[in-house]
Amino acid sequence: MTLPAINRRIQSLFPVALASFLILGTAQLVLDAMKINHSQIQQLFYSVGRGEHRRQPVVLSKEDRMEEGCNVFDGKWVWDNSSYPLYTEKSCPYLVKQVTCQRNGRPDSFYKNWRWQPNGCKLPRFNPKKLLEILRGKRLLLVGDSIQRGQFESLVCLVQSVIPDGKKSLERIPPMKIFKAKEYDASIEYYWAPFIIESISDHATNHTVQKRLVKLDSIAKHGKEWKKADILVFESYVWWMYKPTINATYGSNGNVKEYNVTTAYRLALETWANWIESNINPQTQKVLFMSMSPTHLWSWEWKPGSDENCFNETKPIQGPYWGTGSNLEIMKIVGDVLRDLKIDVKFLNITQLSEFRKDAHTSVFTERKGKLLTKEQRSDPKTYADCIHWCLPGVPDTWNEILYAYLLQDYRNFVPPQ
Repeated sequence: MTLPAINRRIQSLFPVALASFLILGTAQLVLDAMKINHSQIQQLFYSVGRGEHRRQPVVLSKEDRMEEGCNVFDGKWVWDNSSYPLYTEKSCPYLVKQVTCQRNGRPDSFYKNWRWQPNGCKLPRFNPKKLLEILRGKRLLLVGDSIQRGQFESLVCLVQSVIPDGKKSLERIPPMKIFKAKEYDASIEYYWAPFIIESISDHATNHTVQKRLVKLDSIAKHGKEWKKADILVFESYVWWMYKPTINATYGSNGNVKEYNVTTAYRLALETWANWIESNINPQTQKVLFMSMSPTHLWSWEWKPGSDENCFNETKPIQGPYWGTGSNLEIMKIVGDVLRDLKIDVKFLNITQLSEFRKDAHTSVFTERKGKLLTKEQRSDPKTYADCIHWCLPGVPDTWNEILYAYLLQDYRNFVPPQ
């Protein structure tokens, strides 16, 4: 098949596939290392938190430290069924049906047993107690779409097992989910904002993919819920990619105009950047931005001559690979906006490592509109396989291991005040 033919095929199929799989979520709620000086970090991690819970020192071992210059995003997936998964579907009561692939009938479990290994260095082993100590008296807030909700659920599952029953809780207060670790006076939270800026899709459960309208210069309604978070993790991509254009308002007249998606994305991210500079105190707050989560909608991209999707895939892609579902222009826009910010924001570039994981999507072992797929639907994976969202345990756990590693590096560089 020629490249122009492939491109035309992708353009015709992507909106249909994207709309179908984004609806699954409606029923459920490259940059330098962050430059913060000693006193700023001290204030960030050892200030008195909510409820006057004073921070305790955390003993960090040699294994907790990443080598200077380590690029954790460059590496490979290695088989490790002795250490992974870090939790199970059974051990975590907070997982929604959308992501519990094995419980939903997936016959293999290989997707749970791959560990991300950076080239030339190692990720620190995830330690839930150390993360909770870092979060003592603080709010960690993840903002984005259903992909970000999966990362939130993963992070909750990674820490909840070390918290006794009765001392942890999960509240659903749309557009938020809030997990609380009471002994630590800490919370891990999720906020539904698929475009980051305001849109007609901001209702956590009653929103539409097909009729999109975004307000490119409006963010205040969301921002008032973000201001008091201590650590903010943002993500926004897949909802932008339904069509090459999007309806939007921008400016004082409020007129609806059709924008090229990349133009609209840049304007939206600039609105977000202005909010960050006006509302975030870099001495007491930390901001991170996740790169795009890739899709695996067309098997011909990794298996030339085939005409399928991620269904029945059981192993990662080996060797160089970048799918057409990951937009390089969007990636460049993110890099441009973050580089121009007056406040340092850590960019977690998880796209390439996730590109290899064609085997780890929910596929047909998921739900649609709150109901598990029927036997008939599962027998038609070309129509019903979800190759956008991820099984849990799975790939989002690695994203959180990397997030943990960066929080840990800031934490380790000084001795707590006496």
